[in-house]
Amino acid sequence: MRLDFALILSTLIAVSHVLGFISSLHAINKSRTPQGAMAWVLSLNIIPWLTLPFYWVFGRNRFHGYIEALRQQQPEKAPPGQATELHRQLAPFAAHLPPTIDTEFAVLEKLSRTPFTTGNHIELLIDGENTFSAIFAAIDSAKVYVLVQFFIIKHDQLGKKLRHHLIAKVKSGVPVCLLYDEIGSHALPFRYLSPLVKAGVSVSAFNSTRGPSNHFQLNFRNHRKIVVIDGQVGFLGGLNVGDEYMGKGRLGHWRDTHLRLQGPVVQSLQKVFSSDWYWATRQLLKLNWDACCAGKQTAMIYPSGPADELETCSMLFHQAIVASQHRLWIASPYFVPSLPVMDMLQLAALRGVDVRILLPSKPDHKLVYLSSFSFLEAADLAGIKIYRYQKGFLHQKVILVDDDFTAIGTANLDNRSLRLNFEVMAVTVDKAFAQSVANMLEQDFACSRQTSYKDLSSRSCLFQWAVRAARLFDPIL
Repeated sequence: MRLDFALILSTLIAVSHVLGFISSLHAINKSRTPQGAMAWVLSLNIIPWLTLPFYWVFGRNRFHGYIEALRQQQPEKAPPGQATELHRQLAPFAAHLPPTIDTEFAVLEKLSRTPFTTGNHIELLIDGENTFSAIFAAIDSAKVYVLVQFFIIKHDQLGKKLRHHLIAKVKSGVPVCLLYDEIGSHALPFRYLSPLVKAGVSVSAFNSTRGPSNHFQLNFRNHRKIVVIDGQVGFLGGLNVGDEYMGKGRLGHWRDTHLRLQGPVVQSLQKVFSSDWYWATRQLLKLNWDACCAGKQTAMIYPSGPADELETCSMLFHQAIVASQHRLWIASPYFVPSLPVMDMLQLAALRGVDVRILLPSKPDHKLVYLSSFSFLEAADLAGIKIYRYQKGFLHQKVILVDDDFTAIGTANLDNRSLRLNFEVMAVTVDKAFAQSVANMLEQDFACSRQTSYKDLSSRSCLFQWAVRAARLFDPIL
């Protein structure tokens, strides 16, 4: 019996080393950086029995299934075909950016493949009560269709309210589509979804399991939060569907920001939803692609994700930092920047730009919270001001550059958003709107405490060790 056990164990070890070696060849070919490739090669060959599961769950950095699905679609039936039609429809609303803005931010159109348009009306929705009151009112007013997409939907009071409004609308004869992320909403029970399906709501989960190479993936989550009503009104921002987003959870007051959109920019947002829906269901939705003027603001929708050929989310942050001349304010619940992003933040501060990073003081993900402390010394050296929000938990994702550029949506300043998640941001070029965002952030800074490296160096040795250990996980945080 002992011999049999030893034989089995030695066989398993040998197999793990063979698989580790094969996986290390895959890592050499697919890793984004030499440092990442070296780390995987060493760990996969030295301790394959431990690192093999981690590599195949976290090691991949491109969502090839999504890419191949888009390529295989017939042009006349695919969202890429809609992109051509969308650009034609939006041509009358093409924005003529000021020369300084055009020089700095026209590149975003190339990266996102969506245009800046004028004729938009964009409204700030601060916190959960304002946001979901507006969303539910819009759903109730729908005449043609309702499109809803969230990363997290919970079977609680707010989740039941959403379900009630969707069921009421579909029973009135208006088609309703609901898309949720399979991992983000992993706790969503069938008893929540069943009444929706029975009522006639089209429900689907976004997942990364199409094709054998995508199985067991925790990466490539769809972090987008999108609502579109009749192709005329849209919503996006940081809020998911759950009672904690209304300030009823263990973290208390939940500080978040959402947007209500009208105008041609809604067509671009709708295109993002339709592409995600096609991946999840292989169904092409019949939607309203006729844009109309709703205001005077200039804006664009900036989608990003691991299916992009370039690292579009990271490049949005890069461009915002490089373009800043006197002000760069960023609010994010998670601050785990890559080294290039941190270098650019330091350079901006050294150029004299007022660089401020607004973070939560309470952790909802402890590893990310601990890792954020590791950047305090680099921030202090360059004059970057780090603030921690004291009035509850801060979850908003906001970028403000100088006096006219803003980006608000779902992207955090961490590796998951920059490289691994599907995200969407609304980018605006409008002085009046930028001023309203500045006023909002100033109120947040008034409820915050400026922190420094002393807040780490004065902590216990155990805490400092935990911060350094957490930093090791930055690539998957």
